[in-house]
Amino acid sequence: MLGRILAVGLLAGLAVGLAIAVLQHVSVTPLILHAERFEHAGEAAHSGVLHDFGDAKLMLAHSLTEHADGEEGWAPEDGLERTAFTGLATLLAGVGFALMLTAAMVASGETISERTGLAWGAAAFVAVVLAPAFGLPPELPASAAAGLDARQLWWIVTVAMTAVALFLFLKVDRPWAKPLAVVVALAPQIVGAPQPAEFTSAVPAELQGEFAARSIVLSGLFWLAIGWAVGTLWPRFARTAS
Repeated sequence: MLGRILAVGLLAGLAVGLAIAVLQHVSVTPLILHAERFEHAGEAAHSGVLHDFGDAKLMLAHSLTEHADGEEGWAPEDGLERTAFTGLATLLAGVGFALMLTAAMVASGETISERTGLAWGAAAFVAVVLAPAFGLPPELPASAAAGLDARQLWWIVTVAMTAVALFLFLKVDRPWAKPLAVVVALAPQIVGAPQPAEFTSAVPAELQGEFAARSIVLSGLFWLAIGWAVGTLWPRFARTAS
């Protein structure tokens, strides 16, 4: 069983990760490169990579980081090296998420098929991407943002609570389950995601909106493709094993 989970997760993740890496390169990467022009323009006006937006601070994650001793941190060079590292990261993410999705479906006792794989992929998209995006939409370099630790904590809590809400709504057949699922799903949204003191950004709003839309659609394709690939490969490995 463990070997089948590893094989299905590896093959599904590599296939989907490669396809998404290509789509990412032609759809969202050009927007990131465009936004970095505004980032570099800001760096020309300010020293270092720490920018002030009122009381908010923005550390530009896409630029070279500077350590306390004044030395710059490593980052891949623009061009082929950066494209290769971005593609490798997407492949690794595909494998990791495919393994997690496969293991979760097996642990739940779900009959894995193309249909159930798509359903689980859609649910994962809602929990991991769509729900957090209500409070923290995908951001371009040079966008204003709250502190990283606070955003990460809110994201993790939102993903976990949305996953619990989906399980209660879809899998628990009790009168109280669905109302509780709605409350659990809405709770992090009511509390609200951490926001910067001022919504000031060097990136045009049109560019930011286009990037967020493309990123969310691409993530949806990513999760649906992973679910479909797992649902397609699992029965075939089961027949081979038998």
